[in-house]
Amino acid sequence: MKQAFVKLHIAIVLAGFTGIFGKLITVNEGLLSWYRIWLAGILMLLILTATRKLERVSFRDFARISLTGLFLGLHWIFFYGSIKYSNISVGVVCFSLAGFFTAIFSPVINRKPFVISELLLSLLTLLGIALIFSFDSRYRTGITLGVISSALGSLYMITNERLAHSFKSETATMYAMIGGAVALTPLMPLYFYFFPVETLVPSWSDAGYLLLLAFFCTVVLYILQTQVLRRISAFTVNLSLNLEPVYTIILAILFYHENRELRWSFYLGLALIILSVVLQMQHVMRAHKSAGPAVAGSR
Repeated sequence: MKQAFVKLHIAIVLAGFTGIFGKLITVNEGLLSWYRIWLAGILMLLILTATRKLERVSFRDFARISLTGLFLGLHWIFFYGSIKYSNISVGVVCFSLAGFFTAIFSPVINRKPFVISELLLSLLTLLGIALIFSFDSRYRTGITLGVISSALGSLYMITNERLAHSFKSETATMYAMIGGAVALTPLMPLYFYFFPVETLVPSWSDAGYLLLLAFFCTVVLYILQTQVLRRISAFTVNLSLNLEPVYTIILAILFYHENRELRWSFYLGLALIILSVVLQMQHVMRAHKSAGPAVAGSR
């Protein structure tokens, strides 16, 4: 259990850099996400082949895993769209709503009763986002895209949790990336029709940033997440990842001085989001101590 939380925290640190790369990379959100998922899938394939850990799956399993990858690719498009239409801080804070959507979607998909404590804790996050949305009209387009992104991210986490019990983390991650890239590619011409780009080829600097993003903030990050999901529920992982804005906002202030753009409503909303994370972690640890190691992963 302790090892799982250490891995989760490392994943959160890596996740904190995804928003920074979204600002650094100049291509639009659709092209950025498409390159990221293809590069991550290819890197994973090369790594597993070199280490002789590559496993074959049936076509049916590949199709099932590809759906998870498609949720991931679409989540990235809306996530980076949120950043580019607002700023890094607003984009990453909106992702905190993934815990709210997980509390709703997970019981429906897994055919389990709703957990009242999860819903109540998620309402704190929802209230935090509502404060930012209501009092700062400059970023409403970005916030809207961010809310859609968090819903898609929640669907990815829930479906990935189910894969974690059937496949090794490396196998699930690699096929999710490749399957998601394959599923996303036919949709790209439609995307470019509505959001045209001047060129499909990134600059040298963008290519370098994309490689760093694909390896550290994608391959390493999602392997860790898949391993963590074997011991910790999707809701807890999503809610814990709400700490990502703390790391990302600090970096955004250091590199882009975004504190000059943020108002009091943003910081109040962020405080409510952090409070929901702290309360959820306390709840999980109390349940683990009283009922044993199986509790955290039983939902």
